[in-house]
Amino acid sequence: MAEKAEKLQAFVWEGKDRKGNKSKGEVSGTNLALVKAQLRKQGINPDKVKKKPKPLFGGSKKITPFDIAMLTRQLATMMKAGVPLVQSFDIVADGLENKGLQELVLNIRNDIASGTSFAGALRKHPKYFDNLYCNLVDSGEKAGALEQMLDRIALYLEKTEILKKKVKKAMTYPIAVIIVALIVTAILLVKVVPQFESLFQGFGAELPVFTQMVVRLSEWMQTWWFVVLLGIVGTIFLFKEAVRRSQKFSDLVDKWVLKLPVAGEILDKSAVAKFGRVLSTTFAAGVPLVDALDSVAGATGNAVYRDAIQNIKNDVSSGTQLQASMRQQDIFPVMAVQLTAIGEESGNLDEMLEKVAIHYEAVVDDMVDNLTALMEPLIMSVLGVLVGGLIIAMYLPIFQMGQVVG
Repeated sequence: MAEKAEKLQAFVWEGKDRKGNKSKGEVSGTNLALVKAQLRKQGINPDKVKKKPKPLFGGSKKITPFDIAMLTRQLATMMKAGVPLVQSFDIVADGLENKGLQELVLNIRNDIASGTSFAGALRKHPKYFDNLYCNLVDSGEKAGALEQMLDRIALYLEKTEILKKKVKKAMTYPIAVIIVALIVTAILLVKVVPQFESLFQGFGAELPVFTQMVVRLSEWMQTWWFVVLLGIVGTIFLFKEAVRRSQKFSDLVDKWVLKLPVAGEILDKSAVAKFGRVLSTTFAAGVPLVDALDSVAGATGNAVYRDAIQNIKNDVSSGTQLQASMRQQDIFPVMAVQLTAIGEESGNLDEMLEKVAIHYEAVVDDMVDNLTALMEPLIMSVLGVLVGGLIIAMYLPIFQMGQVVG
């Protein structure tokens, strides 16, 4: 109940200032009485104060992982400049346009100001700050190096979000091509082909086989298009539900996607990059290697790597070297294993793991750019074949009729 009472809310007010002039505005506060007291301190005599009504359509903008990365970077910059933590939150909140993010920042600020630790305040918002984030902040607070830790976390989040964006681009581009091709084909079959079909009925001659196939397909689409649409939507919905509800099916999908041409390799290299990035960040923060591997297992985004890292964790906890266990899993690239081995031998494991992350992030970047470059002519080719094929099928009887007349 206390936690609910401390939640900031937006209030709108009308009143008079010290000179008796009417004024109005908006202010944040935890309850009506405190807001009125706050206004009186500012020299305003409030006549009317009420909660700001929520908009009918929409509301606060969604808080994205990139927003959290930006917030962390701003806090790290403020603290490096010597600004106290609570004041850093005030400065950051003042510059935010996203009201939802601003409310989140002010809630955390109020918790810290009332004596809660930074990590403790963050743990009240698990939707935006995962265990890895909170544990790293906790380590930074205990070590007295919070500004350096926030800088590390910000770098990790920025790199991770950029990598996610690249992988998402690689995955959505081929899907977009298929969707566009299907929509164009469906429109031609349902709307254009029937116009030619009515024209062909007056020919009185047998149509070419290719044209007959297209006409039959058009007739079928006109009759069953809604069934096809429902089938596609239903399949996508069932697939998503199966992935969400069944861990076994989700793991099977993760294993299967790694075998896809091009896209599978991009996902594979991105998982290695995440492994290097998260492990270097946690290990550099002073987290023991076994505990760090626990955090890494859930951060790679793929069940194959999750299981492999859990095996590595078990091996390392029983005394096996990290690089030796990585080699046994037989899924990590040779370069990643060799750089890890050099890091273990030289005592600079966090630095070498960061090099692994940097290298494979660059590899993913190049692969996505190459895929994009290849997909552009492929889009034109696919659409050209589909549209061109349908046009040829429609004009073939006309050409044949012209030859007979000639």
